[in-house]
Amino acid sequence: MEYVDLLLETLIDSSIILAIAFVINFSLSFFESKIARLLEKKKGVAPVFGSIAGIIPQCGISVVGADLYNKGHLTIGTIIAIFIACSDEAIPVLLGNVHDKWWMTFPLLAIKIVVGMVVGLLVDLIFRKRNEHVKEHLDHCEGEEEIHVGCCGHHIEEDEHDHDHHKESKLHEHLIHPLVHSLKIFAYVYVVSYAFGALMLLIGEENIANFLAQDGVAYWFTPLFSALVGLIPNCASSVLISNLYVDHIIPFGALLAGLMANAGLGTLMLFKHKENIKNAFLVLGIVMLVAIASGYAFVWIA
Repeated sequence: MEYVDLLLETLIDSSIILAIAFVINFSLSFFESKIARLLEKKKGVAPVFGSIAGIIPQCGISVVGADLYNKGHLTIGTIIAIFIACSDEAIPVLLGNVHDKWWMTFPLLAIKIVVGMVVGLLVDLIFRKRNEHVKEHLDHCEGEEEIHVGCCGHHIEEDEHDHDHHKESKLHEHLIHPLVHSLKIFAYVYVVSYAFGALMLLIGEENIANFLAQDGVAYWFTPLFSALVGLIPNCASSVLISNLYVDHIIPFGALLAGLMANAGLGTLMLFKHKENIKNAFLVLGIVMLVAIASGYAFVWIA
């Protein structure tokens, strides 16, 4: 019965992702050339915007962010900033604890935003040569706007003298392509998310909680193990980590480490394309190192 319920829960979560992905892709279909120009001119501070966007409590942001990174729209520092700032479903859980530590949500978010910005900017500075492909890709999109507006393979042939063809092209550009692209994201997220959800059921959230609550583990090892739990690409992991903190089982540092490492379903999207596997591991490795280091830096806070 639990696995049947998981099917429904995964469908609901994935449907939210579908809605967010479609809205963003639909918006991009109108403003992509302007966004490309903005990213080209402001790519030096793009991680700042990425960190602010990542704090929105919905893993759809990390999913779409990872998708844009795979397509060459975002620098490595920007996607890292988004992942570090991402809190998935944790914010509603923490704010819902009105009788106790709800106010700790705000220093948590502040730390994640600042760390995301700083790390993202530093990474882009270190990997500035690697990010040259982003500029080249945006130049390509901007330079061939009339035939490559979508920047992910769909060609739009503009012909102002052919009204019917022009209308059909606009329909494909602004509606059909964003919808098809979003449905592909939905299908991918649903299948893999259910698989990880089933794994969580098999292991048992209670078993994970009991392990983290063991004497001696709580202080020295919870940031590390919490970060590993946060690495699970499922909304349940952020909810679990938040509940463990609310129930006084793990310290603030462990909460911070777990939520910094958790980018929700965005992690799945990062590994979607085989040709980007190396970059995906690099992004994830940097995020994990930052998450664990930040967790131990604040582990002294109850």
